[in-house]
Amino acid sequence: MQLTHNQNATQNQFFAVLKSFSIWCFALTVCFLVVGFPVVAVMTAIACLLAIALQSILPMSAVLLVASSVIGFNLLAIILTSAGLTLKGIHPQDVSWLRWLHGKSILKQTAKFAACPITCNLIQE
Repeated sequence: MQLTHNQNATQNQFFAVLKSFSIWCFALTVCFLVVGFPVVAVMTAIACLLAIALQSILPMSAVLLVASSVIGFNLLAIILTSAGLTLKGIHPQDVSWLRWLHGKSILKQTAKFAACPITCNLIQE
């Protein structure tokens, strides 16, 4: 019985780490694409210039080489960052700016209507 309990605990820990790593990969990819859009635009421009420069040296595969290198570098950076955060024990649910991932929101929005400045201070009798 003890062995089965230890195996279940180990398996649960493994799935928790895998879940944390997957959520970090997703969150960092979304943040990189949304917030880092100017960086993506600059990287694309540099990659285009590099592909044009390499076209004279490698006529068949310059575009493929540059595109796969840029995409591979971005994926490697996201995966290594996700692995580092997961191994440090920083879980996505502990980070305050990732509340949108698990549906917990602190902000409460109250409805405001156009007539409120006129009618909000009126007392009904």
